[in-house]
Amino acid sequence: MPPDVRQRRTLTIASLATLATFLDTTILFVAFPDIGRTFSDTSPATLSWVLNAYTIVFAALLIPAGKIADRVGHRRAFLTGSALFTAASMVCGLAPTAELLIAGRVVQAAGGAILIPASLALVMRAHDRSQLPRAVAIWGAAGAVAGALGPTLGAAVVQGLGWRWAFFINLPVGIYTIVAGRRTLSESSDDETAVPKTLGIVLVAAAAGAISYAVVETESNGWWSTETLVWLLGGAALVVAFVVHQRRTSAPVLDLDLFRIRNVAWANLAGLVFGIAFSAMFLASILFLTSVWGWSVLEAGFGVAPGPALVAVLAPRLGSLAGRIGQRPILVAGALSYALGGLWRVVALGPDVDYLVDYFPSMVLTGAGVACLWPQLSSAVAQALPPNRAGVGGASLQAGRQFGGTFGVAITVALVAGAASIDDALDAFEQVWWVIVLGGLATAILVAPMRTGSAIVVSPPVVAAET
Repeated sequence: MPPDVRQRRTLTIASLATLATFLDTTILFVAFPDIGRTFSDTSPATLSWVLNAYTIVFAALLIPAGKIADRVGHRRAFLTGSALFTAASMVCGLAPTAELLIAGRVVQAAGGAILIPASLALVMRAHDRSQLPRAVAIWGAAGAVAGALGPTLGAAVVQGLGWRWAFFINLPVGIYTIVAGRRTLSESSDDETAVPKTLGIVLVAAAAGAISYAVVETESNGWWSTETLVWLLGGAALVVAFVVHQRRTSAPVLDLDLFRIRNVAWANLAGLVFGIAFSAMFLASILFLTSVWGWSVLEAGFGVAPGPALVAVLAPRLGSLAGRIGQRPILVAGALSYALGGLWRVVALGPDVDYLVDYFPSMVLTGAGVACLWPQLSSAVAQALPPNRAGVGGASLQAGRQFGGTFGVAITVALVAGAASIDDALDAFEQVWWVIVLGGLATAILVAPMRTGSAIVVSPPVVAAET
């Protein structure tokens, strides 16, 4: 197979798998009410784990899965993760009980956590350094589009076909990525990478799981409840134990020295902060359109569609531009555009419905911001990583995004859930819009120190003995 054909096919396969995985982090927000009606004999607290199980397991396994993929092979990990994700999607769609649906979501999240870092590593290994900005931007755009497209696609699928099709739509994508991946993808791994110690895997997974659990349960427990604080403090203690263990072990899950790389450190912080603003924006958008303007879920889904569409159009072009001028100007401009989109909402949105004047401009501004930020953060990190740490390095950025998204959803729910009137709701949503503004401005500050373009310093491979 000619190299250019293999490159295109590798990028297509990896991007489609990424789109399906991140789509499942948001598509069930609009499918959840229908699931509740199907399993009406199951308590709401139990049924909430249809959403929470995916979030927690996905965040908990990303980093260890990335390191293991570096060791056992990115192609092998990608195909294994794709098979798990696809099989679990079928189980979820057919599930006769809520318990089986939740179990399927756990396996689905595990498959997604395995394939995401492996897919980025495959894209990186298939392209020359000069091609990376555009290639990784396209890969990153798939995840950004999926996260924002979830409510739109979910609304259309649920209303037209039923909630089970929110899972069945993954099957053709999964089958294609497995069949085409076996034919196209080239194996890449690092034999010098030591298999991570089991204790390190347990500690990072437990820390991520504890913190995610504390955040997603704030809706029922509150931010300052004893249970929430115990889980948060327990998660923080596990993080400390993990860091201490990683510094002492000869086979770490996450090479902490990676965070001495300027782009890796700043991009991870920016990804965490922007993840909060990103999730707050798209969840609050659906809630505002349905609760304040009185739109149906389907209407609201299509109302937010211009944002994901703009991401899909702009991201590849911005990737090519980044290859010439570097990622930093695009990142800063995107963060400021995102903040301006939030400010537009603060000023313009009210109880009177005027979509084209009051709402549409904010979707253009935030959509442009997302197109600049998620793909270019991934691209800047990918270019700076040691070649034998592509999996775990990319996984750390995605884990930060996932944590930020969990916080963003929890903050949004906490702000808007108690609104008893339209005036109260408008005040609550205005606070969410300010979260978007502050998140965009903070992201602009965090990406400013990054070195991009020709200034990126590519780190040499990490040698096991040195670790």
